[in-house]
Parts: sequence; structure tokens; C-alpha cells
Amino acid sequence: MNRALILIDVQRNMLLPPEPVPGAREVSSAIATLLERARAGGVPVVFVRNNGGEADPDFPGTPGWELVHEVLPGEHVVDKRTPDSFLDTGLASVLPPSAALVVAGMQSEWCVRETSLAALGRGHAVTLVRGAHATYDGDETAAAVSREVERELAAAGAEVVDLDEVVMP
Repeated sequence: MNRALILIDVQRNMLLPPEPVPGAREVSSAIATLLERARAGGVPVVFVRNNGGEADPDFPGTPGWELVHEVLPGEHVVDKRTPDSFLDTGLASVLPPSAALVVAGMQSEWCVRETSLAALGRGHAVTLVRGAHATYDGDETAAAVSREVERELAAAGAEVVDLDEVVMP
């Protein structure tokens, strides 16, 4: 199967102090496992990096903007300014047209949701990995928000799986 791993906004401002998402350690571990599996299996890896505004913790060039994981030769970094990682970026150009996408990252109800829906709309099969995406607490707990996003994306056609179900050829 032709696959690619997309890591959305896996940046310091969301996973490291001073204000990491709830469960950041577990989410970081799951994302690191996916990245290791993809690299070991020769699966293309694309890091999507959010470029926030001047007052945001992920403003380009600041420590919060930096990716958590090192980008290896042959891997891609796509910068974005909107929740849809395909909108006004080069993401589509670095993905094989028929690639099945394994999606992980931040924030569940924003960039993970919008990018997954956009990928489905472009004809990509999408696999969202439970425990490898997260958000912040708000009116609802972060865990409740993530579960709701999983239900919504499953209803839209994405496959939602546990980490141990993800095999990278």
C-alpha cells in the first residue's frame, strides 16, 4: 500500500512547557512511535508546521514554532497559516496522488480535523491514530474533544485506529 505519514503541528509550543496539551507525554510517545515505524518502513514523512501571528507562541523563528522531531533528508516540511494543511501550501505536491495518509498531531478539532477532511475530499484514504492527536481543555475536556473528532472523521470515511494497529510497510 502506498502510504505517507503526516505529522501536523508537532511543534514545541504544544508539546513542551510552558503550556503543553494535556497528556503531552503520551501523545509525544505515540507520535514518536509512528515516526520510527514510518522511517523504518520507508514510508514518506511530511511535517506540517503552523506559522502563527506575531503574538502567537508558534510565530516563525520562535522556540515554540520549532518542530519537536528532527527532519531527516528526504522528508518534507510544509508551512501553513490555516487549519487546512492543503490550503495555500505545497502539501499536495509532496504527496503521491493516491497515497493513504496516516495522520497525527495537533490540534484535534482544528488542524487535524480540517486536514483530514480535506484529504478525504481529495480522494486520499485517511487513518487517524487514537492517542496520537490532542488538543487543549476548553468547554469540554481535551479527551472529549478528541473523541468527538474521531467520531466525526470516522463518519466522514476516515479509519480511526489504535497505535498498535498501524503497520508501516
